[in-house]
Amino acid sequence: MTYDTVVMVTQIVGLILFIGLFVAVLIYALWPGNKKRFERASRVPLEQDEKPDEDTQRGGDGG
Repeated sequence: MTYDTVVMVTQIVGLILFIGLFVAVLIYALWPGNKKRFERASRVPLEQDEKPDEDTQRGGDGG
């Protein structure tokens, strides 16, 4: 095997692995059973209503 052959095979294998991983993530994200999980996760930032520490607002180090 020459260097050029090894490079070509490595690039092809890498491309196939990348495409396979991309398709797997796409299927996972669009799977109907995961809809509720993603909807819950999308609301998490809106549900957390924490007030910042007063010390932090005044420029303190919080400790």
